[in-house]
Amino acid sequence: MAAKPSIPKGTRDFSPVEMAKRNYIFNTIRDVYHLYGFQQIETPSMEMLSTLMGKYGDEGDKLLFKIQNSGDYFSGITDEELLSRNAAKLASKFCEKGLRYDLTVPFARYVVMHRDEITFPFKRYQIQPVWRADRPQKGRYREFYQCDADVVGSDSLLNEVELMQIVDTVFSRFNIRVCIKINNRKILSGIAEIIGESDKIVDITVAIDKLDKIGLDNVNAELKEKGISDEAIAKLQPIILLSGTNAEKLATLKNVLSASEVGLKGVEESEFILNTLETMGLKNEIELDLTLARGLNYYTGAIFEVKALDVQIGSITGGGRYDNLTGVFGMAGVSGVGISFGADRIFDVLNQLELYPKEAVNGTELLFINFGEKEAAYSMGILAKVRAANIRAEIFPDAAKMKKQMSYANAKNIPFVAIVGENEMNEGKVMLKNMETGEQNLVSADELIAIVKK
Repeated sequence: MAAKPSIPKGTRDFSPVEMAKRNYIFNTIRDVYHLYGFQQIETPSMEMLSTLMGKYGDEGDKLLFKIQNSGDYFSGITDEELLSRNAAKLASKFCEKGLRYDLTVPFARYVVMHRDEITFPFKRYQIQPVWRADRPQKGRYREFYQCDADVVGSDSLLNEVELMQIVDTVFSRFNIRVCIKINNRKILSGIAEIIGESDKIVDITVAIDKLDKIGLDNVNAELKEKGISDEAIAKLQPIILLSGTNAEKLATLKNVLSASEVGLKGVEESEFILNTLETMGLKNEIELDLTLARGLNYYTGAIFEVKALDVQIGSITGGGRYDNLTGVFGMAGVSGVGISFGADRIFDVLNQLELYPKEAVNGTELLFINFGEKEAAYSMGILAKVRAANIRAEIFPDAAKMKKQMSYANAKNIPFVAIVGENEMNEGKVMLKNMETGEQNLVSADELIAIVKK
């Protein structure tokens, strides 16, 4: 007996109903991006490993899916290298390409390659899958979609403000209650500076970013493991656990970071973003959260993360400013800021909270029953009119038993069924059945369209 087929862990199939839900997510996000003047691009699923490596830190590099070279990938490799079983070294020889880890680094590569065709500031969005060789768990997948929006070629903090408005608008349209968390890498750099550990900024941010997941004691243990002194860790505690309103936190930080120029710059930027957003009447809460570090090396300014309030799940949107990302591709001085909606996690949240609008998941609205050749020919004429009126409709392809055709309509949750027999054809009409109420009416094609559309 043939083995039952399977798919790789951390990937998923999506049924027609699930795809309707996913398209509702993509279309909602796309519509809001258009509202704010963003234009769509796409980049290849695979990039050169030289493009991807070193952009996400050591942890990120380990999560890159590498693609084995075609042809004789053993050529040029010595027996000694093969026997060394050094996976990282062998992978660098076997693999020149990798699946993209996110959409931001490929976007930076795109900007550099197409700089002569782009009008700056360039506002682009991208909705495509990404891949990470992560350990699959609830809410964490190896293949998932990101829905990114980025602005490059502008230093203005109004970009950050608009991106937070986009986040607020999208989740308001989804009816998901969220908390938008904001921080600034300059604040974190300032903190590292005043505790005397400036050279350990990456270790500090990577550890702090895990506070929600592993707790304060484990974060402190990780900091100690990275060689950060007990004195520095002690100084860090009240800063990490800072509480109060956004204004109170900013006031405290101004005092704490008074000796750090970079830290005060981060406070100033955060204050501008938060104060401007306060006048915009956001529907969702926005919170300055010093434990937010976003463990990616390329962020240099404001950083964002969005948490759903009514579901236990990780971050469902994130992003930040990256002033020097295009510099690694030979194009210095291009500032960028962006956000990324995690479509797969949003899908799970909408499912758990049952927030999909009915019209988003409905497929076919009207099914014509097929009694035979003559009836089908008659139905096809009306079907053309119905579709011209933008009603999703189909005819059962075979002249099967009525029970089978009605079961098909029920299985697909089709709300209306059109029945055409000898009598209906003689009168030039259709018997329209409402599948929810069971009510039947003899109607003309125009009446049928009006009823179904209503």
